[in-house]
Amino acid sequence: MEPKVQALPLLPGVYLFKDKDNAIIYVGKAKALRKRVSNYFQKQHIDWKVKALIDEHATIEHVVTHSETEALLLEAQLIREHQPKFNVLLKTGQPFLYIQVTNEELPRMLLVRNKKGKGTHFGPFLFKRPARAGYEYLMKTFRLELCNQKIKDGCLKYHIGLCAGSCRDEFDKDNYMLRLDLAMNALRGNYKESLYQLRKSIAFCAARFEFEKAQRLVTYLQNLDNIFATLKVKFSEKKYEKEVSLATAPVKFSRSPNKDLGFQLQHLLQLPHAPSSIDCFDISHFQSSEIVGSCVRFVDGVPDKNNFRRFAIKTLQQQNDYAALQEIVARRYRNIEDMPDLILIDGGKGQLSSVSALFPGVHIVSLAKREERLFSQNYPNGIVLDLQTEVGRLLIALRDYAHHFAISYHRKKRAKRLEGAL
Repeated sequence: MEPKVQALPLLPGVYLFKDKDNAIIYVGKAKALRKRVSNYFQKQHIDWKVKALIDEHATIEHVVTHSETEALLLEAQLIREHQPKFNVLLKTGQPFLYIQVTNEELPRMLLVRNKKGKGTHFGPFLFKRPARAGYEYLMKTFRLELCNQKIKDGCLKYHIGLCAGSCRDEFDKDNYMLRLDLAMNALRGNYKESLYQLRKSIAFCAARFEFEKAQRLVTYLQNLDNIFATLKVKFSEKKYEKEVSLATAPVKFSRSPNKDLGFQLQHLLQLPHAPSSIDCFDISHFQSSEIVGSCVRFVDGVPDKNNFRRFAIKTLQQQNDYAALQEIVARRYRNIEDMPDLILIDGGKGQLSSVSALFPGVHIVSLAKREERLFSQNYPNGIVLDLQTEVGRLLIALRDYAHHFAISYHRKKRAKRLEGAL
């Protein structure tokens, strides 16, 4: 078995084949990652597409999930976002369905393909047939279908127990809103709250001798346990955000700790001690809007995802990289115990000066993209990094990964703002 495959866990998740340029060329899901990926390297394979994938790939990344269902949902999400060349299914269009409750004077429950519409969304659901069946169950069980007709005594669907009765002159909106709340509580998994509301309403109807209403509510009570299993997963497209960002990063870095890198950095930067932990900061914006920042941490040359941070800039309305850096660095180290051995800033002399004043005595350096020039207290005019050295490649990978992390957050914020404007 390939060494890269042996390193994979026997856990559910998604795997990503990347080429020599670190581009994602295939995404797959697995119940047990090591077993699934090892199948690609069996010699009896005759499928030319599998052979082409193996020949073209250089590395394999992975993201562990809590279940096979989550792996399936995450696979669909990544294929849609990255459009890998070897994936055919799920490559175009929206793979998910959502149940939406609209923001209207009389809210409606809809089955939709995206989250663009204003309202509350439940999902995502990847398997469309169960999603539609679950949606229909809720609509029928809680009698939520709204009619576009106006009939004094109600339409045919009302009399067979499907229409909510919005077609009638005497539409009971309060009762409809109660049933809608019950359906939403069921979708949220608030079963105890749903049971409490139902029993309270049943007792209220019985006390007023409204026995037909009470009997109908008893039916809802009996059906509450039959809600789709997908919701129990509580999957969202942001659930594995850090892990996905790490796996899809367009940079290369070591997977094994290397303490020698600290001594190389100590020698390069003329530091009194060998740094183990390094934090790198970057700022991202588009035409001075949606300004965000990122901080990624490497320990002994390996990403420490638990110490990655993202920041929405709170104090600025217009672009000012120096002030933005000052804000996110100050916010990152409100607790002085979080301070790393070395701080790396994406930028030049100006960015370095703006941050150095915040923490006198802390070792801070900056790396400018032009010429890959490194600035520090010991190198006020900068030195050009040797990209052939391990430490040079480490600092470039750190800087590029912080940039990738900031840009991915910025894109999400822009997409959310544009979605809200629709």
